[in-house]
Amino acid sequence: MSTTPTLTTTSYAVLGLLAVRRWSTYELAQQMDRSLGRIWPRAQSKIYEEPKKLVRLGLAEASRQAVGRRPRTVYGITPDGRQALASWLHVPGTGPALESEQLLQIFFADSGTRTDTLATLRAARAWADERNEDNLAAIEAYRAGTGPFPERTAQTMLVGGFLTEYYRLVASWAEWAAGIVEGWPEDPRAAQAPPTEMQRIDRRAHWPEQFGHE
Repeated sequence: MSTTPTLTTTSYAVLGLLAVRRWSTYELAQQMDRSLGRIWPRAQSKIYEEPKKLVRLGLAEASRQAVGRRPRTVYGITPDGRQALASWLHVPGTGPALESEQLLQIFFADSGTRTDTLATLRAARAWADERNEDNLAAIEAYRAGTGPFPERTAQTMLVGGFLTEYYRLVASWAEWAAGIVEGWPEDPRAAQAPPTEMQRIDRRAHWPEQFGHE
């Protein structure tokens, strides 16, 4: 049985960071949280394992550096690592996997109360507002020329555009849903779906036919 470690999406994420510059594992964990945490959140323990695995596979190299009196290990990408990263980028990845406790609670709202549901929707709106504050700070930093790795602005702009639309979507949806739930009875089991809103959802679900016309 083969014991060769396999590359995961997290492996490629770390390779991508190593392609930008050399990092210690601590710096990698910080960078994963700061720049990738909103699109690929992973436990720090997983991040600390990846560089060593990449070294074993010949895709990264490790070197020792002295920081004051304390030595540290710094990782960089190898030519084989750059080739592996390029090969991964050549094949389109899978789509997003949505995971939301708040949506799950809305789905089962009929086992709670109208008040519960409204509280969840307010929390969803607050989440979007809070995340967008970080988004706005990042935009201001790049506008001021103080954003990290300005040579990569063309790439980070695309991801930032997605996150901007995502936060706007959550905020808009939370406002729309709260407006409907305000009209529910306290026991959601007696709530009715407004026909006009069902029709609206149906129209919007046909967006591939209407793209750019709404």
